[in-house]
Amino acid sequence: MTDERLSIVDMFKIGVGPSSSHTLGPWRAAQQCVAAWGASPGLDGLRRIDVHLFGSLAKTGRGHGTDVAVVAGLIGADPETCEMTEVHGRVTRALAEAAVALPGHDVVALQVHFHTHEVLPQHPNGLRFSGVWSGDTVRERTCFSVGGGFVVWEDDRGQSRETVTLPYPVDTAEDLLRWCGEAGLSVSSVVLANEAAWRPEAETRAFIARIWDVMRACIHRGCHTPGRLPGGLNVRRRAADINTRLMGSTPTGIGPAPGRHPATTDVDAWFAAIRAHGDDFAWTLDWVTAFALAVNEENACFGRVVTAPTNGAAGVVPAVLAYDVVFGPEGGSPDRIARFLLTASEVGCLFKKGATISAAMGGCQAEIGVSSAMAAAGLTEVRGGSPSQVLMAAEIAMEHHLGLTCDPVGGLVQIPCIERNTMGAIKAITASQLALASDPANAKVPLDAVIHAMWTTALDMSAKYKETADGGLAVHIPLSLSEC
Repeated sequence: MTDERLSIVDMFKIGVGPSSSHTLGPWRAAQQCVAAWGASPGLDGLRRIDVHLFGSLAKTGRGHGTDVAVVAGLIGADPETCEMTEVHGRVTRALAEAAVALPGHDVVALQVHFHTHEVLPQHPNGLRFSGVWSGDTVRERTCFSVGGGFVVWEDDRGQSRETVTLPYPVDTAEDLLRWCGEAGLSVSSVVLANEAAWRPEAETRAFIARIWDVMRACIHRGCHTPGRLPGGLNVRRRAADINTRLMGSTPTGIGPAPGRHPATTDVDAWFAAIRAHGDDFAWTLDWVTAFALAVNEENACFGRVVTAPTNGAAGVVPAVLAYDVVFGPEGGSPDRIARFLLTASEVGCLFKKGATISAAMGGCQAEIGVSSAMAAAGLTEVRGGSPSQVLMAAEIAMEHHLGLTCDPVGGLVQIPCIERNTMGAIKAITASQLALASDPANAKVPLDAVIHAMWTTALDMSAKYKETADGGLAVHIPLSLSEC
């Protein structure tokens, strides 16, 4: 259990795929390293940079694009806003030429090293930046990508963190439930009150609106982009196939013509067209599946996604929120979306504090399991659940992901990762339905207990099932497979 104070802006980060720990984290680390060296000793005279990747970052770093991410960070690209096609071209040239141009400075020699048989003792996702200046002065900085785009620097360990005073400090689910009871507030209201310690409410709501805009744009883009995924597995993108099969040529013009994007990118009109067909179970199930597939197919292509709480699990929360927006009673009002995401973020924070959101530490239970719990809680909140039912839904969702391994075939965030997002989304909806139909007083397993169980399971789990591609499906599926 940590005493860190986490905000919704920590849980939901805008970036590019395919991995928050292996792409976004190293990207941010490279940016931070250049900034630190720029402050001291300065970048003048810097002749060479060596980037060393250890443990899981080394074993699956090529498939996860870790080398691409590091170079993108060194050249100063912003993962929130950059045009990835242009960045990818610059990065490819830098890696091929073994040289990189730092922003506003000369070109320096560059080499990325994958230490596949060495793990740093502090964390399986270790990076070391080594810089050589004129006169052979060497400076090294070591950090750890701990999941969800979070980066911890070795020389910062043990130092006090900047803290805020929250009106309702929460470290456990029991804390959260107590505050809800004492203050007479919903889960989302407690979270919103705490967010005010960092920024005005209007800024928090604006951030949430932007997060949802990125999520739904990603869903729309993924559902209208056919083809196959990069990386060598030749996996066919299925979200666009489902969209075409379900929508056909609709009178709204949303349905794509064969081989090209639709005439409109109006997500609201597309959602409305889906809603107009009703809410038959098979229809709804197909769309939840498509929404989740769409996000993680985009993620696999270095597309722009929102960590929720990670990139590998980025499709679960958007799929369940889109399910409520499209098929729910309010059609996605801004306040309802805010309540969903505020609640989901708090559950993610509970898991980060009490366990982990890093697959390299906890397997896929730390990614898909946590995202499913987040989505279940958010859905229960907006569908009228009590605080106890909200936490019950999160517990049910995680309980049925305990022990889930992370075993990416070929080291890519594709098989089984993409499909697992659909399973996490469906489990979240089922967990919410169960919680809403239940009396939490009869529940036998509190959320704090399942968080602890997840962490102890993570400690017991073999390293080969923790994002190393050394076990599970990763060693039983031929890499020539044409589609999953």
